[in-house]
Parts: sequence; C-alpha cells; structure tokens
Amino acid sequence: MTIRAVVWDVDDTLFDYTTADREGMRAHLVTEGLLAGYDSPEQALVRWREITDRQWARYAAGECSFQDQRRDRVRVFLGAEPTDDECDAWFQRYIGHYEAAWSLFPDVLPALEALAASHRHAVLSNSSITVQEHKLRTLGLLDRFEVVLCAAELGVSKPAARAFLAACEALGLPPHEVAYVGDHPEIDGRGAAEAGLLSVWIDRGAAYARAVGQVVAHRISTLAELPALVRADTRFGAPSTFG
Repeated sequence: MTIRAVVWDVDDTLFDYTTADREGMRAHLVTEGLLAGYDSPEQALVRWREITDRQWARYAAGECSFQDQRRDRVRVFLGAEPTDDECDAWFQRYIGHYEAAWSLFPDVLPALEALAASHRHAVLSNSSITVQEHKLRTLGLLDRFEVVLCAAELGVSKPAARAFLAACEALGLPPHEVAYVGDHPEIDGRGAAEAGLLSVWIDRGAAYARAVGQVVAHRISTLAELPALVRADTRFGAPSTFG
C-alpha cells in the first residue's frame, strides 16, 4: 500500500501551541493586572486552560460558533459580562502576546523537507481557516500545503470520519493512500484510523488519556520517525501504540 500524501494537524503537532498559549497568557495577565486574584501565575494559567478546553468542547459539538467560544472564554475567566466588542478587544490583546511567543517544533522543518519531493501535503485542523492560514503564513509553512481545511468552514470537526474524508477528497486520493499526523491519540489518532487513513500519533508528552484496544495508530515520539513510516506503510502487524 503506497502513501501518497500526508495530512497534518497544526496545534501541538507542527506549532508549539501549548508553550505559546502559556507564555502569551502569562504576559497578557501581567499587562491586564489580573494576577492579584490568584496565588500564582500557574494557577491562573491552569484556570484559563480548563475554561478553554470546556468552551472548545462546546464549539466542537456544534453548540456555539468559533467567535462565541472565544467570547465565552473571556466572560467565564473574568467572571463578568462584557459586551461582544469588549470580549473581542480583550481577546485580541491576548492574541498579540500569544503571537509573540509562536514557534515551530524543531523536528518540523526537517520532516517536511525529507518528504517534500515524495509526498503531497495538506492540513486538517479543528480551528478556522482565518486563524490557521495566518499562523502557517507567519511561521513560513503555508506554501508547503496544497490544501488547508478547518472545522469552522467544513461544518464538521475531528474525530468525525467526515472531516478526514473531506481532506482525502480535496486531495483526490482514497483514504488508504493518505497518512494523518496529529498529537491527540483520540481526536487525531483514533479518528484518522477509523476513517481509513494511515494514522500517526506524534506523542509530544501531553497528559492525554490513552485508549486501549485494537491497533489504530502508529505512535512516534519525534517527526524524524515519520519519513520511514509513511514510505514503508506498516499499518498492519504493528504492536499496539495505545496500550
């Protein structure tokens, strides 16, 4: 079985979102004078992350729009009811600090270079086109991808099979000729596998609960392992990566 294309997740796969979010929010909280109500900056950051995860889950479930989940994150975090415009302004100030902390993981460019001539490349993200194209352009990656697809525009998000199949359709390839690389063992790993793609889970050490059961994804700890994997396509017979 030949893998002809690699579809990529963005946040915490190519782009070090966790670090940028942490450092950006830390700087934002200092500037906004919002640390006084917390025992430490870390406590404030944990609360922001918990709120972000809850609101993002609502968006992924179709319960609110992309912009509304941002506004709700602000309102819950502040414990107040600012207007939409005030929420948007607050979030944009945070974005300024967040973007100042953007960086790629060091294994990204070598992996893309190694696969540039042999494989086609696309992006499938649970974010929005506006956000991710800006991010990829700023990080110097946008021109490396034929297609950038995001849940906000697709109307369906990972781990739904329809999201992964939309990426395959955009490339004009059947799922078994496409690999998907993402950092989340369920949303990315199991979702891609159940859609019929070669599923590759890049384990960057996040504290995700790992599924058990049948083999659904190949676990790698660095993208340096990816070229050999997609060239060999060892989807069958590999030991379980989730046990």
